[in-house]
Amino acid sequence: MTYDRTVRLDSGFDDTVTAVRAALADQGFGILTEIDVTATLKAKLGHEMEDYLIMGACNPPLAHQALEADRSIGLLLPCNVVVRRDGDGTLVQALDPSTMVALTGLHALEPVATEATQRLDAALSALSALTS
Repeated sequence: MTYDRTVRLDSGFDDTVTAVRAALADQGFGILTEIDVTATLKAKLGHEMEDYLIMGACNPPLAHQALEADRSIGLLLPCNVVVRRDGDGTLVQALDPSTMVALTGLHALEPVATEATQRLDAALSALSALTS
């Protein structure tokens, strides 16, 4: 089972981060958290690595539906989106929402996962269109 939805862009890291924020917002997602993995590993371990940012994206109506179906689903929320440098390009990766259903086995989460997938796919498609 794959657990990600990924697009590769030819744009720079900072431009991609800005475009990801806009594409997610267009689909009703806000960014609740951001983890700059590059800076954290540098500060805590002295480790150098490529640009790597984890965004915790949330669509409140979908989060509410998921939490109504299963209060423990918060362990899998928000929808994580990674923007990371990959050679001369940038990858944008989103956790596949169907992972919620696969991990929990709760069919009540299927409509939430389906809508979240459609919205994330639309955001990723919008990003792909920027480099076409």
